[in-house]
Amino acid sequence: MNIPGLTAGTVAAFLLALVRASAWVAVSPPFNTRTVPSQVKVALAFALALAVTPTVAGAHHGRDIPLDFGGFAGVILLQVVIGVTLGFLALLMFSAVQAAGGLVDLFGGFTVDSAYDPLSNAQSSVFGRFHQLMATTLLFAIDGHLMLVRGFMASFTVVPAKTLRWNDLARLVTDDVGRFMLAAAELAGPLVAVLFVTEVALGLLSKAAPTLNVLQLGFPLKIMVTLLLVGTVIALMPDAVAGLLEQVLRNWGAALRMFPKLGG
Repeated sequence: MNIPGLTAGTVAAFLLALVRASAWVAVSPPFNTRTVPSQVKVALAFALALAVTPTVAGAHHGRDIPLDFGGFAGVILLQVVIGVTLGFLALLMFSAVQAAGGLVDLFGGFTVDSAYDPLSNAQSSVFGRFHQLMATTLLFAIDGHLMLVRGFMASFTVVPAKTLRWNDLARLVTDDVGRFMLAAAELAGPLVAVLFVTEVALGLLSKAAPTLNVLQLGFPLKIMVTLLLVGTVIALMPDAVAGLLEQVLRNWGAALRMFPKLGG
């Protein structure tokens, strides 16, 4: 049975797009959490691959996609690397929001309430989970998920370099780790500074009144200050999420220029 317009090159282009989309959906937020069912992830990857297949097949005409087993397996592996890289860059930047919540928990005394987070399959404390959920909500509110999908689909039309520059890719990921730590510190900075001043004040109080049980007083005081001033961190989150989204899209463009074309 022959389907008009369906050639080996078209099928190969669809499979390559499906592999890249599947790797990206499995790693990139907000689709990588357990709140998104596996069936939805598979359907999303299939839909993305189906949408870009004409673009991939038309750009390469099926000629520079190797159809032999060894060559095609190598190109499949390359698509996995591209999808995972794009997803990891997005995951790294958006994890800064949860890390900011972790800093608030650490300095505010909420780390004793650390529990298993079923969304990320990891241990997370109160404000860490809260910040993660808030960031995901804001991402959907500003249509950030659509911008991520649009940016990912644009990766199939980018004409990158002919050779894969691993050193530049490693440098990009390393720079993103630095931006991740800086973004987390900037988000939690105001509240952490207040908590630091509170610690200094308690230290001075212990010197002025040695008979006062500062340890017993300090723990509930830091919790009260954290709950009263946590709104300062929340107020910074919309601009922070928008800035992180913009940074992710820029990093994707820089990363894609380091990868070869399909079969290149």
